[in-house]
Amino acid sequence: MSIELVWHYLVSPSFVHGAGMTLLLTATSLFFGVMIGLVLALIQEGRTRAGHVVTFFYLWLFRGTPVLFQVIFIYNVLPSFGIKLSAFVCAVLALSLNEGAYMAEILRSGLQAVKKGQRTAGLALGMTGSQMMRYVVVPQAARIVLPPIGNQMIGMLKLSALVSVIAVEELLLVANQTASADFRYFEALTAAGIYYLAMTTAFMGLQILIETALDPKKRQRMRRVSLTERMLGTSKSFAVR
Repeated sequence: MSIELVWHYLVSPSFVHGAGMTLLLTATSLFFGVMIGLVLALIQEGRTRAGHVVTFFYLWLFRGTPVLFQVIFIYNVLPSFGIKLSAFVCAVLALSLNEGAYMAEILRSGLQAVKKGQRTAGLALGMTGSQMMRYVVVPQAARIVLPPIGNQMIGMLKLSALVSVIAVEELLLVANQTASADFRYFEALTAAGIYYLAMTTAFMGLQILIETALDPKKRQRMRRVSLTERMLGTSKSFAVR
């Protein structure tokens, strides 16, 4: 193994571009996935039979088929209907639709975790249904759903590697193409692995910071605990809940 070659790959423009494309795919797909999941969760909260049927079919379809199948299907089938999209847009579309199915269940469980008395109190104060959801339900549900959403964010980062099959120049495709040119697979994949570990570590740290900011009790308890101790769970204040 050549440390110099690994470092060369790490700072090369192609790897930096691949890492940036991976982050862009992750952030964009996660954003649209949350939006789709929120709409589906709100439909499930409603009482319309048609909405429940549509939501059930959506969840059944996208949770029942592999992500790789969905990526290839959208990329290869849509052009036959005259819908021509770039590989990047197809990748975002497939990942967002798949993520929306899982986000719907996460957000629905968070909304249902807020006690009905909270909603009744909001309505009793003269709030409309939308105001009650915005000021009463959603802020409380956000603290509940943040940990699983953080896990989904990390999962999305790793799932983005699947779009290399449709030639989106994300990190894994760049590593494979670089290794194929000089047959230094170990160094190229090691550099890609370092990027993946760095990005997942950053996401974990961001998740902990957001969780702490949303929970006053946790913020008070962790005031003197370093971020590294929080991530590793080695501090006594972090371990005691």
